[in-house]
Amino acid sequence: MALTLRSSTSFLSPKDTIGLKTPNHHELFSSSSICFGQTKPIRAKNNSIIQATTHHQISHETVFTSVENKHHHAFTSSSPHATKHDTRVPVFVMLPLDTVGHGGHLNKPRAMNASLMALKSAGVEGIMVDAWWGLVEKEGPLKYNWEGYAELVQMAQKLGLKLQVVMSFHQCGGNVGDSCSIPLPPWVLEEISKNPDIVYTDRSGRRNPEYISLGCDAMPILRGRTPIQVYSDFMRSFRDRFSDYLGDVVVEVQVGMGPCGELRYPSYPESNGTWRFPGIGEFQCYDKYMRASLQASALGIGKKDWGKSGPHDTAKYSQFPEESEFFKRDGTWNTDYGQFFLEWYSKKLLAHGDDILAAAQGVFRGTGAKLSGKIAGIHWHYNTRSHAAELTAGYYNTRHQDGYLPIAQMFGRHDAVFNFTCMEMKDGEQPEHANCSPEGLVRQVKRATKLARVELAGENALERYDSSAFGQVLNTSRSDSGNALCAFTYLRMNKRLFEPENWRNLVEFVRNMSEGGRHKRICEEFDFSGSELYVGLVKANSVNKAKEAALV
Repeated sequence: MALTLRSSTSFLSPKDTIGLKTPNHHELFSSSSICFGQTKPIRAKNNSIIQATTHHQISHETVFTSVENKHHHAFTSSSPHATKHDTRVPVFVMLPLDTVGHGGHLNKPRAMNASLMALKSAGVEGIMVDAWWGLVEKEGPLKYNWEGYAELVQMAQKLGLKLQVVMSFHQCGGNVGDSCSIPLPPWVLEEISKNPDIVYTDRSGRRNPEYISLGCDAMPILRGRTPIQVYSDFMRSFRDRFSDYLGDVVVEVQVGMGPCGELRYPSYPESNGTWRFPGIGEFQCYDKYMRASLQASALGIGKKDWGKSGPHDTAKYSQFPEESEFFKRDGTWNTDYGQFFLEWYSKKLLAHGDDILAAAQGVFRGTGAKLSGKIAGIHWHYNTRSHAAELTAGYYNTRHQDGYLPIAQMFGRHDAVFNFTCMEMKDGEQPEHANCSPEGLVRQVKRATKLARVELAGENALERYDSSAFGQVLNTSRSDSGNALCAFTYLRMNKRLFEPENWRNLVEFVRNMSEGGRHKRICEEFDFSGSELYVGLVKANSVNKAKEAALV
């Protein structure tokens, strides 16, 4: 099975946008249950009873600091100045996408509390949650509801867990692994129905409603406000509501900058069969705002014809580089025109990220919360000359061009952590025809962030529970080939994570990360035979409550 990344949502055809309806406010999510197995004590080989998941302090002055003063950064600059002994990496765990429901309340709080107690007992540093634009500001412009998130923050504080909160300005639903649907706010969807050009558009005229097009970042298209202003107001509201927790409980704010929260174009939408792995994707530059920018750039260098449209010789979403004149080995990408277009396309994306991070820095400066942003791990066709799949996503990374150093440098200007995915992937797991190299891509990003003196954090791209994936993350967390990781966020907490073997793998992984990989396998020290699950800090009544409650 090919290991791919979470991809963008489905397109709307031009005619679909005419009567675009807002979602039903009373729509409810469906959810499943998590259960803890019957717990048994774990015995060491000498038969003495031990608590295998006793909480380990995860702290090191150059990797992660426990925040005593709310005005201190959550992360210190481990990567640029790390010594050979600085190898500890704090582990966070992503919560379910529907942690806060459509009604604005925390879903299944009893089960959530029991689950967080289990994570705490395993030595996990904290959790990550999406703060959905489509939930918080759904009642109208500047009308915010943070109550469900307040419940979660207070729960985390009581348990001694830290929080990474994602400012999620994209739609949830239609992506790999998405278990629920959270569209953009209804009042935003109304504006899209009036002016479909404010969302990304491909060359066939299909619209993608997952995220507002960066082409109109400076246009007052959202009832008198620009998208950047709307994002700034949202973040300011969050800051004001949680000012007492920033830098102490809420240690990181990850700023969403595109589809799936990643700084990229929605070039590979998987829903409805639009794109299939390992297709190269398509450029997303055909809304009127992006076309106007392209025309202006072409006129600026005296090449009017270059600004009439995007490249005419690219292939379709699911095709391969060699099926396109633009992306083939010595194709148009490697000509003066190709260089002009790719520089314009990628610089627009960089400017978008720069503007949003500048706004976020202005909002959160002095709060003690660290900023971060996410970059997609587009590893397919990495071993080709053109790196076509990266190009359509907006990363100008080819055989001759480093596309990640400019992004890292931009992150550095705002003191933001560079968060990267696919840390768990191995080259040997990928299909040969896809020309993948997730390991080569991770090495390149590690070198780029080290050169830019930017902190690097990681995530797994897909839900993996096996020791092989955890071992790969442990290997890539080190500084052997560039930057070491300052933190790792595991995707994701659900009932499968608490299955006996998966849970043991997680406990072992967290311990290895917190102790710098000095303990290769917990199973070498402890006998897990006959044990389904043991959670050191979860009392028996908490386990019973978890059996009764539901959470995914």
